[in-house]
Amino acid sequence: MNTRDLEAFLAVVDAGSIMGAAARLHLTQPAVTRRIQSLEQALGVELLDRVSKPLRPTRAGREAYELGRRVLESVQELRAGLAEEGVGGELRLGVTPSQSDESLCAPLDALRRAYPHLALHVTTAWSQELLDQVEANRLDAALVHQSGEAALPAALAAEPIERHRALVVAPKGLVARRRAALADLAGQSWVLSQDGCGFRRVIRQALARAGLPFVVAVETLNAELRLSLVARGLGVGVTTDVTLARSRHRAALDALELRDFKAEIRSWLVHRPSPGRLAAPLAQLAAGLRAAYAKARAAGG
Repeated sequence: MNTRDLEAFLAVVDAGSIMGAAARLHLTQPAVTRRIQSLEQALGVELLDRVSKPLRPTRAGREAYELGRRVLESVQELRAGLAEEGVGGELRLGVTPSQSDESLCAPLDALRRAYPHLALHVTTAWSQELLDQVEANRLDAALVHQSGEAALPAALAAEPIERHRALVVAPKGLVARRRAALADLAGQSWVLSQDGCGFRRVIRQALARAGLPFVVAVETLNAELRLSLVARGLGVGVTTDVTLARSRHRAALDALELRDFKAEIRSWLVHRPSPGRLAAPLAQLAAGLRAAYAKARAAGG
């Protein structure tokens, strides 16, 4: 069995097409097709459902994908162990939309300086999708956010990164009462992220328990834009203490102390229990993320 054939098959599954795999591998489409056919002949099974669009693996193909990924990772670990330049290969990292901003720059820059031969590929998705992808071996690690009571998959290892208080924010002076309740916001619309966001789910559930309406005025992925819109009176929102601390709009916002809304969001760096050659890079990344959060808190006073 040729590892290049295996690489071609994994690329087709990841890209969902021969064309996408060819572009990723810098090969022609016929060359990728030949490699897939060679692998199928070596294994004696069909690996791809060629009728589906995008291309999907067959049942045997799904198993071959998982095992094949481990084989290639072992090959990469062998090469890295014998190479003088240190850890190589790739690190497939997932982050949530709320994390895909400049706060990642310092940890990732430090990682690249420490491991210049490690290719970094970053994917953005909601936490549950990222957890699924790490479990399915499509990602090596992911930075996810979970509500305080939510359990992480038992099959994954998790490094605690940060604890955040989930805060309801409103334009300065909107709510006069110091100790307000959700009912005091009943006439307000919400400025939130799209469905899939943990913060949106937390506040929707709290409003439902209180029998209050849930009306969304604006949906946007960008956390700083949401705070800007709240500050300008377009509604109320939900954020974290760290995000508010580093926002340039914090002086125009009130973080409300609500009697009937207390929520904690925890950040985790999750990965498979045996990360192999990625153990040291992931440890450094976790430390860098903790430092970035600590710096954001200090900057916010």
